[in-house]
Amino acid sequence: MQSDKAEFKKQFIDRLISFSISIIELTDQLPKSPKYWPIKDQIIRSATSIGANVVEARSSSSRKDYTNFFSIALKSANETEYWLILLERLGIDCKVYLKENSEIASIVASSILTLKNKR
Repeated sequence: MQSDKAEFKKQFIDRLISFSISIIELTDQLPKSPKYWPIKDQIIRSATSIGANVVEARSSSSRKDYTNFFSIALKSANETEYWLILLERLGIDCKVYLKENSEIASIVASSILTLKNKR
């Protein structure tokens, strides 16, 4: 049972890394117009922050600290959703990224509820 949990964590971190890379690659495909520069910067920061905070949680000194890192990761996922929706409205197809971000956010939110003993 413990190995299943460890394997899930490893797979989830791999998924977060893959998502970060896919967002970085998405920004490379965006038009070179200056109007996209702040969006590129912000979406890279928010998307990569999700995984960074989940990984950083591993070295937490307490359950509360661990939960706080996951809460920051969830906020970053929410911010990433905003930037993806903005790109969608600018005519960039982001449906695949929105779906993956939503699934990641659901996993993080579920983890927070478990950590807070609300499930």
